[in-house]
Amino acid sequence: MLMIRTCLLMLVGCFCLSSFGQVTLDECRAAAQQNYPLARQYDLLRLSEQYTLDNATRGNLPQVSLSGKVSYQSEATTFPFDIPGIGMKGLPKDQYQIQLEVTQNIWDGGNIRARKEQVKTETEESRRQLNVTMYALNEQVNQVFFGILLIDEQLEQNRLLEEDLQRNLKNIRAYRDNGIANDADVDAVQVEILNTRQQRTQLTANRTAYLRMLSLLTGKPLDEQTQLIRPVSPDDKTAFRIARPELDLYNAQVQSLEVERHNLQAGYMPRIGLFAQGAYGNPGLDFLKDQFRAYYIVGARLTWNFGNLYTLKNDKRKLDTRRLQIESNRDLFLFNTRLQLAEQDGILLALQKQMKDDDEIIRLRSNIRQSAEAKVANGTLSVTEMLREVTAESLARQAKALHEIQLLMHQYQQQHLTNNQPTINP
Repeated sequence: MLMIRTCLLMLVGCFCLSSFGQVTLDECRAAAQQNYPLARQYDLLRLSEQYTLDNATRGNLPQVSLSGKVSYQSEATTFPFDIPGIGMKGLPKDQYQIQLEVTQNIWDGGNIRARKEQVKTETEESRRQLNVTMYALNEQVNQVFFGILLIDEQLEQNRLLEEDLQRNLKNIRAYRDNGIANDADVDAVQVEILNTRQQRTQLTANRTAYLRMLSLLTGKPLDEQTQLIRPVSPDDKTAFRIARPELDLYNAQVQSLEVERHNLQAGYMPRIGLFAQGAYGNPGLDFLKDQFRAYYIVGARLTWNFGNLYTLKNDKRKLDTRRLQIESNRDLFLFNTRLQLAEQDGILLALQKQMKDDDEIIRLRSNIRQSAEAKVANGTLSVTEMLREVTAESLARQAKALHEIQLLMHQYQQQHLTNNQPTINP
């Protein structure tokens, strides 16, 4: 029983180790969206909106102000006659006052509501702008991911080429021993093997650099053993339906203008409030008594500023102009995107036509290479000419692998231009 458990644990461990080094494109995108430093601004925008809305709401709370005044004036009002029962001749030249005032907003013309709506639309616009920046990150991940896939294909073709060269080296050595070839022929094959190994060294270094870039983008530890899973070809039935986050940004900008238009009304509406003043000073409300006294005043206040009406028409025209600019930017964005989609469509069509001939080219190159090897064995062809055919077959296989990765990469680029693939929303 203990042996069975041990075997099961070993199998599970081997499975975990084998699956740990495999990474998909969707996983890289999701990790990059979470790891990118700009992603933290989503929470900052939410907190900023919360604090600003809370501050705007507090505008309905009673407002308290404290003021004081000490003054001395060169002249003061005096009475030209004596008032029976009052010993003062006029107001004192030195005056003192400390006052506490409490005001309560009853109707502010919709100003607080307008401020809250503006805060919401501005925050939404900032969030949409952040979505645009974060969406561009997917393209960087795509480029690095497919770059690694392309290097992997080149490494695979490099390995196959070296295997063919090693097989030919064994044959050429046998031919040399039989007097059909010489040492120079063996050296020629060995040189090609060394060249192949140098290419593999360069490709491996490039792959390590690309993995480092992908690791920085995703925040995941990736090493040379990491295997990238080739994604499947996307469905292109809705390839030309554009749903980019830039369009949401333009809509948010238009909505922000509408809120500003509504806020113009709050600028020329009346404001009604209650107030209460309590003060202590000399003179008091009864200015005929030259002594410090406490007093209070309560009442209601109406203010109506008509100054905003002077610029109302121009303010509306400015908003209309900004709306036209936003619509122009949207049309320009759609125009450029459609141009890029047309370019991608042409590239995809060319690659698909090229791939139709790749297998036939490889088949023919393989026949030519086999014929060249047979001629070398018969002594009717030089080893150098045979190596040329071996290299040509390898290049044909590399071209097919390159076309396959390029086709996949441009399909996902087309998908990125339309935003028809599932996106990761932080």
